[in-house]
Formats: sequence, C-alpha cells, structure tokens
Amino acid sequence: MNTVDPKLLFGERLRRARLMRGLTLRELAKRLGRLGQALSHAALQKYEKGLMGPDSTVLLALARLLELDPGYFFRASEVTLERIEFRKLAKFSAREVSRIREEAADFFERYLQIESILDIKAPALPSADLSQVEPGDEAALSAGAEKAAQQIRQSWKLGEDALTNIHEMLEEHGVKVKEVEADASFNGFSGWADERTPVIVLAAWLNQDLPRKRLTALHELGHLVLRLPAGLTHKQKESLCYRFAGALLLPAAALRARVGVKRPDGISFRERVGIKQDWGISIAALMRRAADLGIITPGQLRSFHFQNSQNRKVEAGRWEGSEHADRYEQLVYRAAAQELITRSKAAELLGLSAREFDEHYATEANYTPPYR
Repeated sequence: MNTVDPKLLFGERLRRARLMRGLTLRELAKRLGRLGQALSHAALQKYEKGLMGPDSTVLLALARLLELDPGYFFRASEVTLERIEFRKLAKFSAREVSRIREEAADFFERYLQIESILDIKAPALPSADLSQVEPGDEAALSAGAEKAAQQIRQSWKLGEDALTNIHEMLEEHGVKVKEVEADASFNGFSGWADERTPVIVLAAWLNQDLPRKRLTALHELGHLVLRLPAGLTHKQKESLCYRFAGALLLPAAALRARVGVKRPDGISFRERVGIKQDWGISIAALMRRAADLGIITPGQLRSFHFQNSQNRKVEAGRWEGSEHADRYEQLVYRAAAQELITRSKAAELLGLSAREFDEHYATEANYTPPYR
C-alpha cells in the first residue's frame, strides 16, 4: 500500500495553511520570530518542499500562529477546487485569491469528511445543457436560462412561492456553501470540489444586504447548473446566470400576477417595496427582472437606473428573513453524539478547542462532556 511521506504531506499542508492566512514565507518567518520561534524563510521553504520535517516545538508554534489544530498538518489533502468561476477577479490580488481558495478548500474538505463518516450521499445537481445553442441567439439562451430555473423549482419541489432561506435550500440539495471575509471587490465564486461536489463561496459582507446575498448565491448556482456554449463572452455568461437567478428567485408567472403583463406607466414605488419585502429581491434586481420579461421597457429601466444613481440612497424597503444555515455544524454534533468521532475530532472539525466544544456546543449535540 502506498503511503505519503510525512514530510511531503506536512509541507503541502503548511503551504496551504500559509496561503489560507494570506502570508508570504518571509511574513510567516517574521511572525514566528515574534513568538520566539526563530525560523528563516529559507528554512520554512525547505519545510514546504518536504525536505525536512518539523519537531514538536516548530509544529506547535506553527499551529498556534496559523490558528489550526496540529492534526491539520498531517491530514491527507483530499479536496481540490476545480472549474472555479470567480466574480470580479480582475480587482482581486493573487494573494487574496489564494487565501479565499484555500480557506474554502479546507472547509469543504472537512464538510465532505463528516458526510463520509455519517455515510451521507449528496443528491446530484440538476444540469441544463444549452451548449448547442448558437452563442448569438440571445433569445434562445435567455429562454433556456428561464426554463432551467423552472426545472430547479420543480426538481427541488419549491413550488411557486418566495424562497425563505436560500443558503439552507442549497445545503439541503447538495450544494456546499462557505462564507469568507473579504472586501467589497469580492462577491463570490462557484466551482466543484474534486469534480463531484458543487460548492459556492460568498463574501460575508453580503450579510449586510440579504437580498443581494440571495441573488448572488443563485447567480453562482447558475454557473453550476447552466452548461453554456463555447464562445460566449464573460459578460454574456454573467448576464445569463443573472437571468437564471432572477427567474429562480421570482418566477415570471408570479411577477406578472403581481404587476401585470405590461406596465407602460411603470411599476410604482409602493409596488416595488412590497415585492421586495415579500420575495426578498432587491428593487434594482426586480426592475431588471421586469425588463427581462417585457413588463417594462428598456427605456424605463434606464430611467430607473439614472434616478437611482442620482439619489444614491440606501434602497427602500427591508426583507425580513434569514440567510443562515448550520447543516455542517449539526452533522458534526450528530457524529459526536453517535460516538462516530471523538470529542477532540469534533472540536477540530469545528475549529474549536475541546473546552469550547464542551461549553458551547455539547448541549446542541445532545452530548455529555466527560467529568473533569
């Protein structure tokens, strides 16, 4: 049986941990020095290349600095992210791309590990094949995106009502979602973990604007579901994923029933706010949706955007709902309660100390901590 050289495994995990924290080798060496652990960047480079292994002092110092359990550095790397679709990539530094990618890969690695322990098989994600449509046939592509959204609602038995919690909905249907800290130049990305598991990463700042978060999550789902023809520009792909997201968030029949088939007078302010509050869609996205469906004209949409840009106010109306899911945490609690994993393993999977696990999470897991 082939075994991985522990030095090579440690080196790869150290490299990923360093990237996950957004550090260069020199920066890592400098921070270790502040902790009293003198290591040059050249020595750290040897560790990363698998040329030497750490002693216990070095291992504990790295684990402490990088805020990781020591076991992380010897956990076999099982997940790679592939076919990633980054949004606003041009404005993002290579270091930030690496940080977010590695942070996400680590989370999805732990997520798939706990599902494997519990023998959970995720359902396959539906796919809409538009690859044979001519790239210039915008009408057919738009119709395909609309149909794909309808098929998702049917396949997932969502009905025609407003979606209450999109984050939770995605998790329930096999799409793993991770939130990361990032600045406003980053919204999210989608991809596949080891070609099998659909994943979405969202910026945590979107929690300040839940309608935008909802649309962004469904936009990324569009990248996963839609198989688009070769030759489309980035702008065309984004537009089609936006069309898919709008159609899934607010079905055509529901919007037409609410405001009518044609509105030459436009959609009133009160109607816009009411729809936002009921459906969890931003007013800007609502107006684009109405234009996509021919309810308002392109000219009316341009007029709306012009007035919006002149006012520059916080958008009116508020959607009262939740966009949080804790499926991963609950799976860890279940595995601990069923004694499929140890207390220390559960704490590691949750990124907690054993004491924190006992004090803050044991009750939710129906797990009795050991007597001290």
